[in-house]
Amino acid sequence: MKYKDYYEILGLQRTATQDDVKRAYRKLARKYHPDLTKQSDGEDRFKEVGEAYQVLKDTEKRAAYDRIGGQWQNGQDFRPPPHWDEGFEFSGARNEGSANPDFSDFFEAMFGGADTGVHSRQREMHTTRSAHDAKVAKDLEGAYRGAHFSASGQDHHAKVVVDLADAYRGAQRSISLQMPVIDAQGHVILQSRTLNVSIPKGVRAGQHLRLAGQGGAGLGGGSAGDLYLEIAFREHPRFRVDGRDVSLDVPVAPWEAALGANVTVPTPDGSVEMTVPQGSAGGRRLRLKGKGIPANPPGDLYVVLNIALPPANTENAKTAYDTMRQAFNFDPRANFYG
Repeated sequence: MKYKDYYEILGLQRTATQDDVKRAYRKLARKYHPDLTKQSDGEDRFKEVGEAYQVLKDTEKRAAYDRIGGQWQNGQDFRPPPHWDEGFEFSGARNEGSANPDFSDFFEAMFGGADTGVHSRQREMHTTRSAHDAKVAKDLEGAYRGAHFSASGQDHHAKVVVDLADAYRGAQRSISLQMPVIDAQGHVILQSRTLNVSIPKGVRAGQHLRLAGQGGAGLGGGSAGDLYLEIAFREHPRFRVDGRDVSLDVPVAPWEAALGANVTVPTPDGSVEMTVPQGSAGGRRLRLKGKGIPANPPGDLYVVLNIALPPANTENAKTAYDTMRQAFNFDPRANFYG
């Protein structure tokens, strides 16, 4: 996927105001409009300019794009860093243009259907927003009937990354969120706030936690919207998560795999004892029932055996390997060639 420098496309500095963005777009859109341009690449440039404007005119899209930074050159290979959108708070007010077939893969990865897209989570909350929109409409109808004007605040959304251990035990966490706003000079800036959040035991990746009244402010005394926190797990060097199940690789010695053994296995909630059955092969998957993420029923912990060979780095070790070679009539590639 190629990186798109939307500022370069519109001929702008990253310090440009929102008014600067509008003026640059109008100038270039007229220059490259298919009905007006005489340049052979006019249509492609027109689409490119439109995509850049789609991002930079939108406060939330622009702030999300700026989070990636300007260290890439236009056209370079690009992949969004893991959890680049952690703590980015957005209103979910709109997702216009994300389905435009003329937009690039880069745009789709950030704002469209990809899992990394900020606004892809808006579709997950569509029912919530529809209910909110209906309530706003009802509030407006009441206002027009003669009551004072009031409307509920918008719901906000953000992604937070927690440790896997938090899902096993529950936790109290202080999280920092950044919400894009426009300052008095017309620049997009990030407004920060910190919240104390209870992470419930058994929380899953992708689950949304609702914080009532922590969304956008209401109008005319209307109630504040809610804040929905999407949970993601911080990458762990040992454990892998699939829903409520957790898996890890455990090294065992050849004699433990061949003869059987009791070994200590780490879990996100402490260590447990496990029996390695006699005659186990490398890659065998053993299940520890109920040792995954707590739930009703809980997930399971899967242990994948990884046979670790001792090094032949001494004369005694080499002799032991040679004795093993002579003791076994064993061809590891007996069935390899079919």
